[in-house]
Amino acid sequence: MLPARTYGLPALAGVVLMGSVAASAAESQGRALQTVLDAAAPGSVLQLSAGTYTGPALIDKTLTIDGGGAVIDGAGQGSVITVEAPDVVLRNLVVRNSGIDLSEHDSGIFVGKGGDRALVENNRIEGNLIGIYLWGPDDAQVRDNVIVGLDDLRLNERGNGVQLWNTPGSIVENNDVRLGRDGIFVTTSHHNVFRGNRFRDVRFAVHYMYTNDSRVEGNLSQGNHLGFAIMFSDRLEILDNRSEGDRDHGLLLNYANGSRIEGNRVTGGAHKCVFIYNANKNDLLDNHFEGCDIGIHFTAGSERNAVSGNAFINNRTQVKYVGTRHIEWSAEGRGNYWSDAASFDLDGNGIGDRAYHPNDLVDQVLWRHPSAKLLINSPALHLLRWAQAEFPALHPGGVTDSAPLMRPPEQEDGDG
Repeated sequence: MLPARTYGLPALAGVVLMGSVAASAAESQGRALQTVLDAAAPGSVLQLSAGTYTGPALIDKTLTIDGGGAVIDGAGQGSVITVEAPDVVLRNLVVRNSGIDLSEHDSGIFVGKGGDRALVENNRIEGNLIGIYLWGPDDAQVRDNVIVGLDDLRLNERGNGVQLWNTPGSIVENNDVRLGRDGIFVTTSHHNVFRGNRFRDVRFAVHYMYTNDSRVEGNLSQGNHLGFAIMFSDRLEILDNRSEGDRDHGLLLNYANGSRIEGNRVTGGAHKCVFIYNANKNDLLDNHFEGCDIGIHFTAGSERNAVSGNAFINNRTQVKYVGTRHIEWSAEGRGNYWSDAASFDLDGNGIGDRAYHPNDLVDQVLWRHPSAKLLINSPALHLLRWAQAEFPALHPGGVTDSAPLMRPPEQEDGDG
């Protein structure tokens, strides 16, 4: 085992473990972190004293760095810390001031393909273009970090809080992310878990592209443009997430297939609680969609989706579906709860005695010809609605819930 090594006054270094390197506060001010890294043997534990170290720095051997609140300042050049060795641990650091070149992936912490099993935890990552970038490592973990991005660039020039590319088995959990572009952006990966993260003041809280066999669970999106954008990805589990006060959509499924979307909650006045666009063979179960302009917009050839056990409450338009196909939204005698459904339950089984049709011929006319809203209270439209009710064969197709629930399903109100 290597002996303990110290730089400067060891008393200022705290507890120094065998095989560790400690840097004193006096020597740390303005000192290049790379100098400390170069002096450390592989497998060392570096316990940095309080102070400011300068970057950029490259970690090319297995190390643990415990910052104790030490600041690593990148001076606006490239990535502040780059990891290209396996089993590196970075904790208790303040990492700030990367470069701002998106083409170079400038990041607070950049973990490259050699950084398998990296652990980045309990850091404050602030004022960087990209907060943390996992670019190709296997089984990395990013957890319990506070990530504050940039807001002094145009939105498309900003980086993401956590960005992932081709990083199978990696986990991002319990981070607090705000500012920048997207909270988490992932592409071309698989078997990832994003769990328990919180997002504010970003474009998309979670942005999924070409990432399969993964899970998004228990995350909270507050006040963003869009909560959870799931695109071009298959066999996902989207579970128990919350969208509160997001502007455009709480949940977007675009070319997302064969996935389970369960226990999610969208509230706070989004334009669309959920937008399903060309997404197939998904199970939407026991979600809560409340207070949106449109509860669910379902379009563009989406087929064989199971929709049951959901609560659609006080949405201005519960369902927007423009098409002529007949779609059944109940499964095994259990449909969804609709706050505007006019139905009775004479046998007391919790299921409405009358099927629910969220859209009718009038809705179809209004969607195709918005100017017809001027006639919404006209005798002609009232006559059209009466005729359709009396002669069901006039119904234009669309969504039918044959077993509407009389009460909204109970849903745990977790902390995200």
